[in-house]
Order: sequence, then structure tokens, then C-alpha cells
Amino acid sequence: MSNSSHVQIQTMKVSSGKSLKVLYPKVVGTYGEFVNYMNSKIVQQTQNLINQQVGDIPSRIVEMYGNYEIKNNQRQVLSLSLSNYTYHFQAAHGMTYIKSLTFDLKEEKLCSLKDLFLPESDYLNKLSTVIKTQIDKREIPVINEFTGIQNNQDFYIADKTLVIYFQLYELTPYAFGFPMFPISLYELQDIIDENGPLG
Repeated sequence: MSNSSHVQIQTMKVSSGKSLKVLYPKVVGTYGEFVNYMNSKIVQQTQNLINQQVGDIPSRIVEMYGNYEIKNNQRQVLSLSLSNYTYHFQAAHGMTYIKSLTFDLKEEKLCSLKDLFLPESDYLNKLSTVIKTQIDKREIPVINEFTGIQNNQDFYIADKTLVIYFQLYELTPYAFGFPMFPISLYELQDIIDENGPLG
């Protein structure tokens, strides 16, 4: 792995006629085998989102649009989000899913939420408390009472912030959009693994 702290990204496209267009990132450059691993994970996640949209409703797809955002590409951490919006024939509205991938280039691994924190830390409880406070403060309308996050909770890293988010309908009504909870790393510094992506 080269010591460069960021990677180069190229946009790839899957399209079919005017109605289907999915853009996704490809990591390019001389980063050895790990690049192939990252790209295979990105393609896999892009395909999973397509499958989820196709499998959810048996009706004809009128439109599918996939896109991505690079949330962090510095200090040897690549964090990105993949989104897929699909509108099915005669549906009340389209449906969007967002999934994120965070790679630690130094350790050459795909990170889950637990990889960001000290092994002994009660990170789920700490994050849940911060999110609960934000829900109350921001007066976010919830469908069901918020009881806490899961250990496979969706997240991405953006600069000095950890963003925890939920899918549509998971926590809030559809009209609210995606509930995103940015948490400053300063709030978490006592439980962060200094050798991990947040360190």
C-alpha cells in the first residue's frame, strides 16, 4: 500500500436506456491487492442495492438512479455512501436506500462500527445516548420510540465527524427523509480507538 493518504476515484456507470443509470466509484492507482478488494466490495454493495430495489416490489421499474458520495478521502480513510433511488410503476412514490462503506487503508480493511472504538468501550450505549439527545433537541418525529442503535448500524466518517444514519421508515416517517446524526469526534474521544480510522 502506498503511503499516500488519499486514493484516486473514477466514476463507473451501469446504464440501460434512459430509465436506468447507476453511478458508482472505482478506486484507481497503485495500491496493490487491497484496491481489488475495495472495488469488489463497492460493486457488491452497488449490486445489493439494485437487488433490494428489484426484489422489494414485483411491479415494473419505471426509473432507477444510483449515485455515490465520497464522504472522506484523507488520512488513509476512505468513507463513501452509495444511494439508489427507484420508482416502480404506479407506486405512490419512489424509494431510496443509502449504504456506506468505510475502508481503513493503513490496516487494509473494511470497517464496521465496532472497529472505530476501544474493544471494552460501551460505544453502542454512548452513541445511542447522543442520538437520543439529538432527537429530542431537533424535535425529530419518530415512528416508534428510539431505543438505541444496532451494532451493524449505518454510518460514515466525514472529516472530524461520525455520522450515524437510518434508512427511510426505519426511525422516522418517509417525508422526513434520511435521519442523519452527526457526532463530533470530540464527544467520543474517551472511547475512540486511536489506531482505528477515527484516531
